[in-house]
Amino acid sequence: MTDEAAGRGNVVLVHGGFVDGSGWQGVYDALKADGYRVAVVQNPTLSLEGDVAAARQVIDALEGPVTLVGHSYGGVVITEAGNHPKVTKLVYIAAFAPDKGESVSTLIADPPPGAPVPPILPPNEGFLFLDRDKFAESFAGDLPRSQAEFMADSQVPWGVDALGGAVSQPAWQSKPSWYLIATEDRMIPPPAQHAMSQRIGAQTVEVAGSHSVYVSQPDAVADLIRQAAQS
Repeated sequence: MTDEAAGRGNVVLVHGGFVDGSGWQGVYDALKADGYRVAVVQNPTLSLEGDVAAARQVIDALEGPVTLVGHSYGGVVITEAGNHPKVTKLVYIAAFAPDKGESVSTLIADPPPGAPVPPILPPNEGFLFLDRDKFAESFAGDLPRSQAEFMADSQVPWGVDALGGAVSQPAWQSKPSWYLIATEDRMIPPPAQHAMSQRIGAQTVEVAGSHSVYVSQPDAVADLIRQAAQS
């Protein structure tokens, strides 16, 4: 680690379901250019326990404090993995922010009236996929069509067990948090994002973006991460 990166600190990025860590590249590039040490977790997305272990392994390898960032289901991962002693800040990007005993399954069980329904197909041998024909509209409405189609055709199978994984100790209860609400999100309804961000007492910003706001607007996402890291 360079002296400059050590001074800026560490940022660990955690992706959500149906995608892998490569979607963070724009955010990664922006933060690296600003002198941060950035690491990206590749969740197996088989179980919450396994994904938390993957995040902790990355955190263990870093020297100094960590700002831990999660998108979508990655918010559940950071809520549990954020209890790591090196983690000092939590940043949620259009993410689930569960309380003790909550999981993705419980958080999506009662959607707001009129909210768009994510086009999740029935489980196939214990894994979930989004309907490829509806992926762009639901997950990546502000990305070029070709990019959204690539994401749809390169989906990572999301284990049903990961959706049911419940948080045992929410890190946001003891560590400061930030939240970026994507106002055009058709996967996690913006009203649900508002409610979760308020419940965890997060410093909140709103960005006009889809669920893929971390891909489409990396500078806005990186700006919020910098605010958290520098606070």
